[in-house]
Amino acid sequence: MTIHVKNNIHWVGQRDWEVQDFHGTEYKITKGTSYNSYLIREEKTVLIDTVDHRFSQQFIQNLEMEIDLKSIDFIVINHAEEDHSGALSALMEKIPTTPIYCTEAAIDSIVGHHHHPEWDFKTVKTGDNIDIGNGKQLVFVEAPMLHWPDSMMTYLTGDAVLFSNDAFGQHYCDERLFNDEVDQNELMEQCLRYYSNILTPFSSLVTAKIKEVLSFNLPVDMIATSHGIVWRDNPVQIIEQYLEWAGDYQEDRITIFYDSMSNNTRMMADAIAQGIHDVDPGVAVKVFNVSKHDKNEILANVFRSKGILVGSSTMNNVMMPKIAGMLEEITGLRFKAKKAAAFGSYGWNGGAVDRIHARLTDAGFETAVSLKAKWRPDGKAMRECREHGQNIAKLWAKKTLLNSVVAPVPVVEQPQVSQPVEQVVPDAVVNVQPGTQSAQAHSADCQCMVCTVCNWVYDPAKGEPNQDIEPGTVWSDVPDYFLCPECHLGKDVFVEYKG
Repeated sequence: MTIHVKNNIHWVGQRDWEVQDFHGTEYKITKGTSYNSYLIREEKTVLIDTVDHRFSQQFIQNLEMEIDLKSIDFIVINHAEEDHSGALSALMEKIPTTPIYCTEAAIDSIVGHHHHPEWDFKTVKTGDNIDIGNGKQLVFVEAPMLHWPDSMMTYLTGDAVLFSNDAFGQHYCDERLFNDEVDQNELMEQCLRYYSNILTPFSSLVTAKIKEVLSFNLPVDMIATSHGIVWRDNPVQIIEQYLEWAGDYQEDRITIFYDSMSNNTRMMADAIAQGIHDVDPGVAVKVFNVSKHDKNEILANVFRSKGILVGSSTMNNVMMPKIAGMLEEITGLRFKAKKAAAFGSYGWNGGAVDRIHARLTDAGFETAVSLKAKWRPDGKAMRECREHGQNIAKLWAKKTLLNSVVAPVPVVEQPQVSQPVEQVVPDAVVNVQPGTQSAQAHSADCQCMVCTVCNWVYDPAKGEPNQDIEPGTVWSDVPDYFLCPECHLGKDVFVEYKG
């Protein structure tokens, strides 16, 4: 099967609807992918890249239905990774003397993958070109570390098509080939996921390479990537987007991720997130459990964020293994100009939080004070977590906030036996949501109490039958064993309801 791209250019690649992993199991693919190979037929016939090795035979069969393989004058390999050059061995068995144009660095990786040093390699450098007839040339542009040392792009004059290899691509599979034919939100989501998880470490090189290509003053009417769609409608949009992403990108967003043995750290994460929202409802806050959520989605959110909060229970005086793994990946991705803080619960020692703080600092984040809670957070500790979130929101605000004086945030060493603490919670914290008892109308003189953690409302007129608290029981007569039906915390997290 072929798809007409432009003039004498056809797509001869392979769609892969079933693939779920890339780079081993490090990148989860959620929308499939494509391995894009292109056939150019001018006076000379040129094949640009092949497909993943798993589709070698199917790729050759499709090519043989389109052309006589011996009519291929040469092959361009923009990048030697197996998802690009995987079918090269099978193809060269059919046409073993065909020249292969690539960078000098690519010879090492191609031979390393395919073990055929006798192939006819033709090395090229930036600015080199080759005439393919009909007034058209292929111009080569080296792009080392985007994202391998051997990477390059190839530009076709006349048609003004840039074969960009991994740059500007995405792991995205669709029967339609062009960017203007697919769901735009889905497309850009996959572009960001791809950039943030694969190209972020090379952002400075991305910027430099794009500026170099633009300096050639070559028109670009189409960008033909190695994965995903072909950019034919306003292809400059993805170039501009890459320049933005490469420039220490961040949105007004905070990402919280954690791992927890007994849900104690999860409770802290929820309270911190609520505290951030209390003070700055305009900031986007996302909370992830690294044991349950898509790792690459978490990393994409870290990329988008101005700051992150990383939480872990302490196990054997160190952080949970999945948190350690995430921090290792984050260190390798080399995010720039972002803030961070650590938090977590512990029992007899709290080494995890200290280690997280140190790793975040080493990874280049501007770190704020950490937060610890001993054992399961009680009402006092949950309020302190919420206050921590409020202070983080003020500290990391990208705009002026009302009442934005940042109070010091202490390390919370919660006693094993916690005593109720009297505390006045600002009206803004008491934000009653539909779906709880609070959805009912309340008179101006009602004696209801609201949970400051989950906003469940105790109404004396109704009591709490599930805990044998009869209707008409005022708050002062509610037994000390009472627990909030929603979050299961005690009386000390409740304050007077203000409608």
